[in-house]
Amino acid sequence: MTETKLTCVAAMALAGLGTAASAQDATELRMMWYSDGIEGEIMADLLERFEAEHPGIDVVLDNVAYQVTQEQLPIQLASGQGPDIARVASNLKSDSEHWLDLRPYLSDEETAYWEENFGARFDWMRPDGSDAIPGFLTQLTLTGGFANATLFEQAGVELPGPDATWDDWIEASRAVAEDQGLPAAFAIDRSGHRISGPNASFGADYIAEDGSPAPVDAATLEFAGRLVSWAEDGTMLPDTWVSAAGTTYRDARESFVNAQVPFWYSGSWQVAFLSESIGDAFDWVAVGSPCGPEGCSGLAGGAGLVAVKYTDHPEEVATLMDWLAGEEIVREFSKRTLFLPAHAGIVEAGGLDFASEDPLVPPALDRFVEASGETLPLADALPAWEWAGIYYGALVARISQVMADEISMEQARELMDRDIADAVENASQ
Repeated sequence: MTETKLTCVAAMALAGLGTAASAQDATELRMMWYSDGIEGEIMADLLERFEAEHPGIDVVLDNVAYQVTQEQLPIQLASGQGPDIARVASNLKSDSEHWLDLRPYLSDEETAYWEENFGARFDWMRPDGSDAIPGFLTQLTLTGGFANATLFEQAGVELPGPDATWDDWIEASRAVAEDQGLPAAFAIDRSGHRISGPNASFGADYIAEDGSPAPVDAATLEFAGRLVSWAEDGTMLPDTWVSAAGTTYRDARESFVNAQVPFWYSGSWQVAFLSESIGDAFDWVAVGSPCGPEGCSGLAGGAGLVAVKYTDHPEEVATLMDWLAGEEIVREFSKRTLFLPAHAGIVEAGGLDFASEDPLVPPALDRFVEASGETLPLADALPAWEWAGIYYGALVARISQVMADEISMEQARELMDRDIADAVENASQ
């Protein structure tokens, strides 16, 4: 072998060693991520681009079920562990003591950008009285209903109008189900969050004057009683609720996608999933929230991407978070996922031209935007209330037991109050 060839081989070997050394020297960050639809694929694509621009940081995207972030992540956090970054929804406020404050790792210019574009909802994800910058909402959400317009048309039943009540929607959906031979008329996700907009519409109030949890009131039991009655008479699919225990989350979207029910109450985050899963099998529409005596309220919310304070690499975490929070990245993520953006600058600029060829998507998103102006004061207060997650959990656990005929509604009320009081006491110790 010639000297030139030896030199080339040696250089290639050294280059390989250098690459291996660089890979070993890279900081690894782990991001816990759950998906409602296609957003996990979009985030994976964005992270590949981030890594190309930041070769010293490797990001491992751990895709998990929503229940993991709701039930297992809090246990990890309580023991001082967890991922470096997590996507969280229902526990954003209740677990806020565990989020890393990014403020010390951001420049003054970066801090000003975060406050201007995301600051209005920092209180949704940080302890009361704190000025921390823990993360940002990946999207705004609003609970609301979806109707299978094709089934309504085939049954010769008109879709209820914008001021229709819950009873109007259930009566119309029953007529469709009976005409089409469906297993049930209605489904609602097994979630205390999901039923809280309707509870507000019936006049419920979870929050006492001092900010502590109020006793479960008659208005809350009013809608809960409807749910139990609908489950008992077959109007509602009961399995979504009675097939799980405790606070475990279950959504009912497969029942809607498979045309087993004509009416489903969930939320705006499902739009991309419905478009992807249903295709042209049938026409569907977003219908907002049916009305109760006090209004027609959904519940606003959102999933937040938060930094975890137990990370060993806070500077690298801040670098990644700041990159993902950039306006162009947020704009692209929102357009591709069909999520409503939580970025003030994008909203003020006139929103987005969502990247969908499905003609059903734009009117669905428009309906959710319209419905966002119909929310009631309780619904508006809950996202930043520290005890919301505890209240939601007590509601869903005990209502499920009533549906399963394990306890009465009056017993459920007593147990809800006890569950909430015990959880507040434990959290305060």
